[in-house]
Amino acid sequence: MSAAVGTGEDRDLKLYNTLSRVKEVFRPIDRARVRMYVCGPTVYDYAHIGNARPVIVFDLLFRLLRQVYGADHVVYVRNVTDVDDKINARAAERGISIRTLTDETLAQFHADIDALGVLRPTHEPRATDYIRRTDGATDMIGLIEALIARGHAYAAEGHVLFHVPSMPDYGSLSRRSLDDMMAGARVEVAPYKRDPMDFVLWKPSRSGEPGWESPWGVGRPGWHIECSAMSGALLGGTFDIHGGGIDLVFPHHENEIAQSRCAHGTAAMANVWMHNGFLMVEGEKMSKSLGNFVTIRDVLQDWPGDVVRLNMLKTHYRQPIDWTVKGLEETARVLARWRAAAAGVEAPAAFADGVFEALADDLNMPRAMAEVHRLEGGELAGTLAAFGFPLEAGEREALSGIDEAFVEERIAARLAARKARDFAEADRIRDELAGLGIALKDSRDGTTWERAHSGMERT
Repeated sequence: MSAAVGTGEDRDLKLYNTLSRVKEVFRPIDRARVRMYVCGPTVYDYAHIGNARPVIVFDLLFRLLRQVYGADHVVYVRNVTDVDDKINARAAERGISIRTLTDETLAQFHADIDALGVLRPTHEPRATDYIRRTDGATDMIGLIEALIARGHAYAAEGHVLFHVPSMPDYGSLSRRSLDDMMAGARVEVAPYKRDPMDFVLWKPSRSGEPGWESPWGVGRPGWHIECSAMSGALLGGTFDIHGGGIDLVFPHHENEIAQSRCAHGTAAMANVWMHNGFLMVEGEKMSKSLGNFVTIRDVLQDWPGDVVRLNMLKTHYRQPIDWTVKGLEETARVLARWRAAAAGVEAPAAFADGVFEALADDLNMPRAMAEVHRLEGGELAGTLAAFGFPLEAGEREALSGIDEAFVEERIAARLAARKARDFAEADRIRDELAGLGIALKDSRDGTTWERAHSGMERT
């Protein structure tokens, strides 16, 4: 039926590596401890729907890796940024402490992504817990001290900056020209910089901001050093996969690579770099000024979490996705058909062979969905569960116990809606019945219905 859980010997995965710009066969450093890091949320407000894309995409990869190598052999780290200018400003605006704000917002984030069927990562470190450690684990201050000692960073006027010219191959991930990098990084002009491209590792805290004692005075870390510290502490100086949105390639991921490699003296921070594409809303870039800024919480008010999840996955993760109501409606119909076809069947969560082969080709979801349409019975039920769309016992019972009088009543209501030319309502009733495992067939003689895969037709 499906890939043997935890073996992986003959099930190669191919992943597109942003660093090399080609698909590569994935070879973990240690098959018994496959390690992945993904940049997580900055917790100051409700996460928008674009933030959900990397969460869902890398949850799918996490599930796939667990099927190949075994659930106990995959370590997934997704961080939480809880120290940031936006956090400081929002806490001051609301008149609450920074910790109160970040705790509240992180709880909101968890509630939202739980509704999307996302597995919790193995570790979810908070940045503020890795500024200075007392247990010997890698921390931000320690990394900065190592960078200074190795000649890659310098202190100036209470700041510590990474000296970009000290790393000859800086820019290898984004492959941008110096002019493009300077524009993309929105370089801050400062008299204490040795080079315009140098970026902040540590900076003084202003009045009212949180601050930590350091060799360079009371201050707080720059954004980029956070991920280098958390990934180093939990996954080591070099690990298997680093993921995030395409917008993070430069400067964030480029700077992570510079910090980690130069501090640890390694040839690579992560062997594979993966990035998901942008998200548009109804053909436009999402922005508050256009009035199309949508949070995950907003979407979940109108759509079930599993529909939102599948809608996010159905476009290949590296391509841009256009988030539309029409697309959500289509996704709801597809998921309803799958659920109806799997009604009454129980099976362990595992991707069927054809689906696995599609996902093993750089998470090729369009091809995987085509394979799902061919499945029946246990293979379908197991694959849906593996994707994060399990059919609960209550749903199985509901789908297998439909009252015929109810179906006839809904068909009559649909006919009335069509006569009134209310085609949206007619389509809604069809979708409602499809979600219950009832397929309608319209002909010149009227409408007939049948239960999915039952062969029992009614007129």
